[in-house]
Amino acid sequence: MKRLEVVAGILWREGRYLAVERPKGARMAGWWEFPGGQIEPDEDPSQALARELREELGIEVEEWTFWRDLTHDYEAFSVHLYFFHVYSFDGEPQALEGQRFQWCDPVNAPQLKFLPADLPIVEALKSISA
Repeated sequence: MKRLEVVAGILWREGRYLAVERPKGARMAGWWEFPGGQIEPDEDPSQALARELREELGIEVEEWTFWRDLTHDYEAFSVHLYFFHVYSFDGEPQALEGQRFQWCDPVNAPQLKFLPADLPIVEALKSISA
């Protein structure tokens, strides 16, 4: 089974985190997730996080910390996700890839249709305030 190495940023603003919807044409379009993407062969997870958030949202990460990782098996592939809390960034998030996004209260975010791999993170964030 193919295994993807992926980073995800949990961007915080005023006690809320940013969720993005996968755009039309993307694998699993319509599902919600944390912004990020695949780690390139020449990158470490921190470098991939900075690049992905720049490409996807047009922001520059300033203050972040690795939080946890997990592996999730989908039917056709496996994904190893590295989650980072992002506490400070330069710029205002923009939908550079045509995605919708919204700031979520950690307690109410589960009403969004999050990717199965992200559900344990959504649940864990209910008890975290940034």
